[in-house]
Order: sequence, then C-alpha cells, then structure tokens
Amino acid sequence: MNIYLYGMICISNSYLLEEFPTPDRYSEILESYRFPGGETGTCAAILSALGADVVIDGTHIGGECENFVRDFYSLRGVDTSLLRYDRDMPPLEDHIIISGDIRTPMGSFGKFYSDSYSTGKKHWNMPHESAIIRCDAAAADPYFGEDSELAASLCVKHGKPYVTIDCKHDSFIHRSSAVSVISGEEAVRSYPDISREELFEMFAENTEGLTIITNGSGRFIYGRKGEKPKYFEPYRVNVASTLGAGDSFKAGCVYALASGLDDEKLVSFAAACAAAAISRYPMQLYPPDMEQIQKLMALRK
Repeated sequence: MNIYLYGMICISNSYLLEEFPTPDRYSEILESYRFPGGETGTCAAILSALGADVVIDGTHIGGECENFVRDFYSLRGVDTSLLRYDRDMPPLEDHIIISGDIRTPMGSFGKFYSDSYSTGKKHWNMPHESAIIRCDAAAADPYFGEDSELAASLCVKHGKPYVTIDCKHDSFIHRSSAVSVISGEEAVRSYPDISREELFEMFAENTEGLTIITNGSGRFIYGRKGEKPKYFEPYRVNVASTLGAGDSFKAGCVYALASGLDDEKLVSFAAACAAAAISRYPMQLYPPDMEQIQKLMALRK
C-alpha cells in the first residue's frame, strides 16, 4: 500500500496539564512532548504504524528542525525525500495545552500564510506528480489554496482516489474527492447557521464521493449523493487526549480507501482508528496498531 500525503506538517509542543488553566491560577504540567505534527504529519505517523508505505509532502521545514524531522520519520519508515528544508525560515510550530478532553492550540499560522502571500515566497512545496503516479491512494489538505487544488487535479488526472478534510462544499478538492471529511469544528466555524443534516445534503450533492461530517464524541453523519444520511455512533474508550483525533480519523479513511473497503466498513475502520488513537498520549509517538483497531471493531460487532 503506497500512500501520498500532501499538506500541513509542523512541530508540535504538547503539554498535558493537571487541570486546564484559568486566569491567575497555577496549573501543573504532568507531561510534555515535542514531535512533528499537523494534519499531514500526524496522519503519516499513524499510517506508517498500520504498515503502509508513506510519502510525505507539503510544508517546508524551517529553522534547525531538519534532523529532528528526518530522524522522527526515518524511525517510522516514512519517506521524507520530497520535503524541503529552509534554515532561513522560522520553524512552523504550535503549542497545545491539554487537560482531559479539553485542548487549546496556539501558533503563528496566520503569519505563516501572510508572509507567504505578501512576499510571493510560498513556504510549501508544489505537489509532486511523479509521487502521485506511484501511489495507490492519497490525501490532500486544502490549506495551500491553488496548490492543494493542483494536488487534487493530479490525483484525478492519474486516477488516484484521495481523502480531503475541512474544505468548502463548492470547492474542486471536495467535488473530486473519494472521501471528504468535515469536522464538527469546521461545520460550526464556516456554516454556523446550518443544521448538520442540511450541511450533509449540501456537501453530498456536490460530489460523487463519500461525505462524512463528524461531531466530536457524538454520532456523525455519512453517505452519498441522493441517499438519506446514515449515522454512526463513535467507539467508546478511555480518553487520554483528543489531540489529533481528526488526523487519526483521516488516516483511517486513507487506509480503508486504499484497502478498497465499502462505505460502512470505511467509516467503522476510521472511527476505530480515531478511538484507538485518543486512548494514547501522545498518539504521534504511540500511534494505534492494527490489533487494537480490529479489537475495537470486533467488540462493536
């Protein structure tokens, strides 16, 4: 199984707190970690742990992080040969504070994009057509505008099915996807006045692929154009941290898509992958394995 991933890779600094901070009060740091993350960075670590051959592409790696990123993915068998390292660029980092199922990310992504567009020097790669030709399935984050659209169009050109996330209902990257996942957060942010059922219909009618609208720990909607929406109740696990839950769901979708699973099995596998992932902290360092995912699915049956 050869997978091509195009999108966001950053350095994540994660802090697990005894209790979530409130103004003027101390909170104890129980654990802290630093690792390559982001929607694509996390997805790569999980897919590799499931046995896929993964090629990762997208964000330039800045500052002094080259060896850190190479070493992290080298140990996991992820191909980083397409990544560009730019020591003149500040490293793209985020800081996430976590307590239970609550988390708050902080970063400089606004500056990352404003610098790219104001100077005309993009801090990410163009998608590599040769890597897309060689893959069995792909995933494309929508965060690089026309370059993300190009990744999608190259997948279409070469007949490669792909998964995308949190894109707009009328975008090319959604219309041409095999699987399009819209998180509950994105639904509220971009479509605040639309019910989830109406939102599902809006997205599903604009693609021949599978549309999934997640809802955190609540049941989510999935289905295709012309169908009544179907519902899935997430697996219940002891939650260590919800950091990367959406990224692990995406990874599960990619793996299931490349495996040729039907819609019901794809959704079940992706949900089990996410549930297994959030039972570990941090999942980027301790990704779920196939045995744990299959056990969850067997218990549901």
